[in-house]
Amino acid sequence: MPQSNSFDSHKTLSIGGRSLRYVELAALERAGLCQLSRLPYSIRVLLENLLRHEDGVTITRDTLVAAAGWKPNTTRELEIAFRPARVLLQDFTGVPCVVDLATMRDRLAELGGDPTRVNPLQPVDLVIDHSVQVDDYGSALSLGRNRDLEFRRNAERYKFLRWGQQAFKDFRTVPPGTGIVHQVNIEYLAKVVFEGMVNGQSLAYPDTLVGTDSHTTMVNGLGVLGWGVGGIEAEAAMLGQPVTMLLPEVVGFELKGALPEGANATDLVLTCVEMLRARGVVGKFVEFFGDGLAQLSLPDRTTIANMAPEYGATVGFFPVDAQTLQYLRFTGRSEDHVNMVETYCRAQGIFREAGEEAPQFSDTLRLDLGTVEPSIAGPRRPQDRIALKQSKAAFRTALGEAVPAEQHATRVPVEGTDMTLGHGDVVIAAITSCTNTSNPVVLMGAGLLAKKAVERGLRVKPWVKTSLAPGSQVVTDYLKAAGLLSHLEALGFYLVGYGCTTCIGNSGPLRPEISAAIQQQRLYAAAVLSGNRNFEGRINPDVRANYLASPPLVVAYALAGTMDIDMT
Repeated sequence: MPQSNSFDSHKTLSIGGRSLRYVELAALERAGLCQLSRLPYSIRVLLENLLRHEDGVTITRDTLVAAAGWKPNTTRELEIAFRPARVLLQDFTGVPCVVDLATMRDRLAELGGDPTRVNPLQPVDLVIDHSVQVDDYGSALSLGRNRDLEFRRNAERYKFLRWGQQAFKDFRTVPPGTGIVHQVNIEYLAKVVFEGMVNGQSLAYPDTLVGTDSHTTMVNGLGVLGWGVGGIEAEAAMLGQPVTMLLPEVVGFELKGALPEGANATDLVLTCVEMLRARGVVGKFVEFFGDGLAQLSLPDRTTIANMAPEYGATVGFFPVDAQTLQYLRFTGRSEDHVNMVETYCRAQGIFREAGEEAPQFSDTLRLDLGTVEPSIAGPRRPQDRIALKQSKAAFRTALGEAVPAEQHATRVPVEGTDMTLGHGDVVIAAITSCTNTSNPVVLMGAGLLAKKAVERGLRVKPWVKTSLAPGSQVVTDYLKAAGLLSHLEALGFYLVGYGCTTCIGNSGPLRPEISAAIQQQRLYAAAVLSGNRNFEGRINPDVRANYLASPPLVVAYALAGTMDIDMT
């Protein structure tokens, strides 16, 4: 419990026949400082964090008075000290953090101290997911071959991280070949409400975090407040230091209605990215509200929360509600834990009820879900949404900007084959990334599309590099159980690994003859991926046009083999 208690906020909850201490937000309302129901939920979570850590030094009574007085349109001037409940690392950015801890141990040993005293002061999870590359594809052997190459390339780092897991307290490592950090986070690591021992008492408090990957925001879809930070900030949080920040503006995003048939979460998030980029939300919190939330599954919400970096916000937050509880049960959390989450969140005033009055926001956007239509984004920025019905015309415009008109019909022979390559041919089709592979609806959609394509005798064009790299092993489990994985494999979408792969540029090399044909005439080759970033040069050095799309559309474009097509 905090060292100071200016507002008499220390209370006890009875949950399942046991008592839990907590810091009651309503104490601020009783003191006349705010009306909690009018505050955005994300601000309520920040306020609880400040109230719980009141120490008279980094957080004083005056700090709490000022923070509780958050108003929609006041200038951001109040600097606060936020202490996340845990830290999340991925392997690229996590290794330096572990190196620094090891160095501290060495130095302490040199000074004659006990090196084992150096440990993280907050729970830390490191998920190894950024190292696997798509070297091999299109075969049942691809997963094993890519995994072998990954271990050979990263043996020294992996041995070091394994040592770190054994050496440090409160430090867990999720091994390679398990899943993508953000999908592992929502399916397994996130608690929504923490329960821990503080000064000999059992204390309940919201699950919050910072992570060393920008898409840490994915967990906001679960009602867990968290975002990406730099390595220095993450290390500071690991060592119990606060993350300093300005109390943010909060932009409300109202969702109404329901998605129409044919539109999915990928289409929705690309629409949200376009709208929020146009409005300008850099450095702000975005919080989703409205009756439309009831129509969005938890994976739909995490898809939207994941792409907060693409629409520029610090977070894209969805409050805890009935969908959150349903997802916790669905992913195997215990009934006792789910009950604790619901009881605590209701008592604390951070549980969203359907039909309730909306909080006050600094700015508000509105979207009727019924207007969302199938979309892609590209060829080089995630906010450049294109309605699928306009995709052919948009590609031709992009081609015209990149290649002289007299060269548009150019086709180049591929050495050693009877095929030719031209501008706009899709050479990479990747079902990849945490953004969409956490969502069973779009992945089942891809499997069903593959099934129907195989039944009609369709095949992926021979120049397309296909890959399936889901963020969790549960994905291949349910695709197998549904009888759909075999159809994806028949089209070349074999499992290549559990990791970020193509979305972070680990697409691996194209076949040498394909690469040579592209370079010969500097063809405007294309990639289609179910990821979140498509900047030129990021996906593959041979590919200039990169399009974000839902997994079903990735399959469809692999079958077509070109962007120069009206897919509708």
